[in-house]
Amino acid sequence: MKIADKNKNVAPVECEAPNMQEKGENLLKYLIVGVLFGIIFVKAEIISWFRIQEMFRLQSFFMYGVIGSAVMVGMISVQLIKRLNIKTISGEKINIPKKEFRKGQIIGGFIFGLGWALTGACPGPLFAQIGSGFTVIIVTLLSAIAGTWVYGKFSDKLPN
Repeated sequence: MKIADKNKNVAPVECEAPNMQEKGENLLKYLIVGVLFGIIFVKAEIISWFRIQEMFRLQSFFMYGVIGSAVMVGMISVQLIKRLNIKTISGEKINIPKKEFRKGQIIGGFIFGLGWALTGACPGPLFAQIGSGFTVIIVTLLSAIAGTWVYGKFSDKLPN
């Protein structure tokens, strides 16, 4: 993996995330958790195009409540990890690096929100939507993959 600094110099960077496949981890448990998470998304109507449209038309608080509660759980979890020095299951220290704000985040957030509003799908529940029989979402999935590839290809030339 390569990362560009502010001077556009490109230097190789080691990825800090472990590759579970190299360690021979059984990926079945991740598949099971993913399927269960998808079922929860379906049952909670989080993948519903109508719920998403209600949110963007400011007609319902439902999705804002879901997103807001997820943000709160995330904030509390990060604070607990930092304050209680919680370690991973394998005993490794959890390092949460500081993030710097960049104007590209505003542009990217706008593009992400626009795509979300137009398609009624955010990347998280795409597979749950496809698994629920909304096969037209395959177009959205392929578009998300293409957008990720384009960003990766041209990220050094973008305002990030």
